[in-house]
Amino acid sequence: MTILDQIVAQKRIEVAQRKAVTPTSALEQMPDFRRPALSAREAIQDLRSTGIIAEFKRKSPSKGIINDRADVATTTKGYIQAGAAVLSVLTDEPFFGGTPADLQAARQANPGTPILRKDFVIDPYQIVEAKAWGADLVLLIASCLTPEEVSEFSQQAQDLGLQVLLEVHDEDELDRTLTHTVDLVGVNNRNLKTFVTSIDTSLRLVERIPDTFVKITESGLHDATTMRSLFKAGFDGFLIGEAFMKTADPAAALSALVTDFTSQMPTFTNPLIS
Repeated sequence: MTILDQIVAQKRIEVAQRKAVTPTSALEQMPDFRRPALSAREAIQDLRSTGIIAEFKRKSPSKGIINDRADVATTTKGYIQAGAAVLSVLTDEPFFGGTPADLQAARQANPGTPILRKDFVIDPYQIVEAKAWGADLVLLIASCLTPEEVSEFSQQAQDLGLQVLLEVHDEDELDRTLTHTVDLVGVNNRNLKTFVTSIDTSLRLVERIPDTFVKITESGLHDATTMRSLFKAGFDGFLIGEAFMKTADPAAALSALVTDFTSQMPTFTNPLIS
């Protein structure tokens, strides 16, 4: 059984337990369920945007504890001040150390910023949760879902006013799951079965993604040189977490990366100094 198989099996147990405690009708009564969602597409495509989706992540199956001391509200506010366009917050607890409270705290601290609920969605109930907890964007991982589930879940998200980030790892996943109800397509450079990371995955797939979708590259992004090459290849945005979270000051690490990235990109305006 792969790590991904273990995560999905555990997720099915968790979701069944949460359904039994909090029905969908109760989620729909939460204040954030009625909040109009913000657009991650617009935030990333804005001319002054860095395109960075900055992630709050305490641990991972491949790295273990990354940062178990950072405060979610302080860190995410720092991310925005440092130039992040969108936030990503893990809500998986067993494998990534996240909780629903993390997403809710990030929402309260950053009312004007789009937030991705980063989790392994395997049930429509989780999309309602995402809306109720204050997310603007949900992640659908192609390797966890059938094409029919991607279509169903993405349509449900759109009906709730949420945008959708579809994550793929290879040509087959892209070809069989891409649908018009997806807003952003993320290429994960980390193989979720082996956890080996290669930027070549993004470079290989970028031209196969139609330009009608916002193109995001994910995982293994640690330096401005790599980001510039991926931007020139056609990517609009970058999902980065570990490179920031492994430092004592994640926001400062993001700020330094933004400065380095924009300094040699004449088409970009550094949002921190303009």
